Amino acid sequence: MNNKQISLSIAQWPESAREAAQLVVDQYGEPDEITANWVVWHKPGPWKRIVASRQVHEHNFPAPHLDSVESVIDYRFPDEKARDIYLFDGSVVINRTEGEVSARCHDEQANLLALNLMHDIATGAKSVQQAREYYAHEFLNARRKQPTPYMEKLHFMPTQGSAADPDTRILTDEALQQAVDEGKRNTLKNDG
Repeated sequence: MNNKQISLSIAQWPESAREAAQLVVDQYGEPDEITANWVVWHKPGPWKRIVASRQVHEHNFPAPHLDSVESVIDYRFPDEKARDIYLFDGSVVINRTEGEVSARCHDEQANLLALNLMHDIATGAKSVQQAREYYAHEFLNARRKQPTPYMEKLHFMPTQGSAADPDTRILTDEALQQAVDEGKRNTLKNDG
């Protein structure tokens, strides 16, 4: 950690999770929320929130590493492309109901890379295979100290305002009431 003081909010965390969370502290300051298992920053930089977790998750794409820092944006993701994101990177998560997409990796730069590629897939600019290959290429370039434009910033604007999709109701109030009434009759019949 280069002689920087470890944030007290994460001082007792396992080393891999603490190191990843400390990178966020170094960038954005102390978190807005602190629990025993995660720390949260609201609206840091381009993000809706960043959540750093005490628990790390093994992830082998593009090379073995541990994921523990999640960066979240508002984004209305096209339904027909959801399978492509599943195939692209298991650490990119679509939350349709809340209108959010997030990436969880070791650091903010990898999350920028994953979400920029998510957007390329959503817009048809890259296929899943092209996105995976580009991710690996830029991942290596970061280690080579070569330019990594997708790790520097978001190359698109997250959805402004609500991107939430509460879905479509398929049960009427009448159908719900009929089910409740039937449940009451079944209870009386079974008790009697």
